[in-house]
Amino acid sequence: MIDSIWSRTAASAPRPPLTGEQTAQAAVIGGGLAGVLTAWLLRQAGVDAAIVEAERAGGGQTSGTTAKFTSQHGAIYHRLETDLGPDAARLYAQANEEAIRSYEALILAGNIPCQWRRCRAWLYSRSDEDLIEREAEAEKRAGLPVALSRRTELPFSVKAALAAEGQAAAHPLELLLALAEDLRIYEGNRVIEVDGDQLRTSAGGVLRAERIVFACHYPFVNFPGFYFARMHQERSYVLALSGADRMEDMYYGVEPGGLSFRPAGKLLLLGGSGHRTGENASGGQYASLSQAARLLYPSAREAARWSAQDCVTPDGLPYVGRFSAGKPNWYVATGFAKWGMTTSMAAAALLRDLILDRTNPYEGLFSPQRDTLLLSAPQLAQEGVHAVGGLSRLFLAPARAKAETLAPGQGGVVEAEGEKLGVCRTPEGKLLAVDIRCPHLGCQLAWNPEEKTWDCPCHGSRFDPYGKLLSGPAQRDLPAWDL
Repeated sequence: MIDSIWSRTAASAPRPPLTGEQTAQAAVIGGGLAGVLTAWLLRQAGVDAAIVEAERAGGGQTSGTTAKFTSQHGAIYHRLETDLGPDAARLYAQANEEAIRSYEALILAGNIPCQWRRCRAWLYSRSDEDLIEREAEAEKRAGLPVALSRRTELPFSVKAALAAEGQAAAHPLELLLALAEDLRIYEGNRVIEVDGDQLRTSAGGVLRAERIVFACHYPFVNFPGFYFARMHQERSYVLALSGADRMEDMYYGVEPGGLSFRPAGKLLLLGGSGHRTGENASGGQYASLSQAARLLYPSAREAARWSAQDCVTPDGLPYVGRFSAGKPNWYVATGFAKWGMTTSMAAAALLRDLILDRTNPYEGLFSPQRDTLLLSAPQLAQEGVHAVGGLSRLFLAPARAKAETLAPGQGGVVEAEGEKLGVCRTPEGKLLAVDIRCPHLGCQLAWNPEEKTWDCPCHGSRFDPYGKLLSGPAQRDLPAWDL
């Protein structure tokens, strides 16, 4: 489980795993916010839904989020207008604004204590006034309640800033656990196979269901769907600061290297320093954030730190809908980028409607088979380049490290008896070796010095120094040895 301020302050009793053969009307793979919301909405509609979670409900990306419930997703609306047209931008804004209202309605109706509060969300730039102004006009045309200003709570001056009214913040794990309380959830079950109307776990449990929803962050089934060729993962880092100047609103810097600010009770969440998963050879991400914190808030101290991982699609819109044309009873919700709070709710409502054969105005916009993906051909091609590069390293790239020279906490690719291994040295001085090939599709893993993990640069799977799987789409641990 991610060690965030959310996981430190909310917990639930563990639930038993899936055993034997069970049935449900709908099976949801993944107990994050999108999966829990989908099962909750289906249950409200009278559908018997069961969740199968690899670890603990809410223990993945929901624990790692900064929990901004906002329709303002970076400078996306100008791009949506340009690439997909004004109707797409308007629909996207409408879907996310509806999501915020839906959250508020169910929180108030259920009297859920999750620190829900309305506030403004801001985009800002310290260098590019034109970008913010273009985005402001696009957001206004999309129907968002926004206004330009240079007066912010930020500890530095900005060229321009754009405030969106009526956005929100909450404790995401408290919310998830409240919704999950009466749901049928099996924990500690990694799904390793889905065949027709049944899924099978690593422990041998079987769940049969008329409808199957993949809400497991990154779909692990490669064919059909080809999601591995249409999406990559990015990591980002967060510091929780105590003693920083109080803020009321949330802020996101749109330029490269921009910082994110989000108040959380007496703490301030400072985020940034992102990179594509598997591409952090030099490290220093937390150090960069810590340096920024010292400069901006000299009297503040670090109360917690953690990182998260986001699936990113070529056009910036999530994939929500039927898994593929050939699997009409399979569904998927993925590709939320950094904006999984509102898009999880929009996804859950859309999946409910599809399963119940209801119309939904956002089906075409979010469809994994949408025609507009053709406009993202250059980005799709780039995903292929990354995948080929990850595979080529196995055969073409020389080993760069020598095991005996690795300091505690360091790792690298070494060659032994003509084969490449991933080797790291523990803080205690012990050498550990793993198979450097990702079991998902065989790409060569890279050592992440920030997290002390082996990360896949192709599709984002991650493993600890002992080879234990931390996140997919891989489904099994790495072979590992002591040296």
